[in-house]
Amino acid sequence: MMIIPWEEIDSDTLYNLLESFVLREGTDYGEQEKTLEAKVADVKRQLISGEAVVVWSELHETINIMPRGQFHPE
Repeated sequence: MMIIPWEEIDSDTLYNLLESFVLREGTDYGEQEKTLEAKVADVKRQLISGEAVVVWSELHETINIMPRGQFHPE
């Protein structure tokens, strides 16, 4: 696995990746449900701050977003 710099991903592709991640994760936001746009913006902020990273798995040929602390290169 390797980190892909999010800044190098085309903006439309990055948005689609963020949207797909948010829809797939099924996160719970408590009493106040957030819009899809707000959830996407939250994850993008995590990428910008370095809390989350975009990861490519050569073995599985998949791309994902994960917390930086959970990334362990193979």
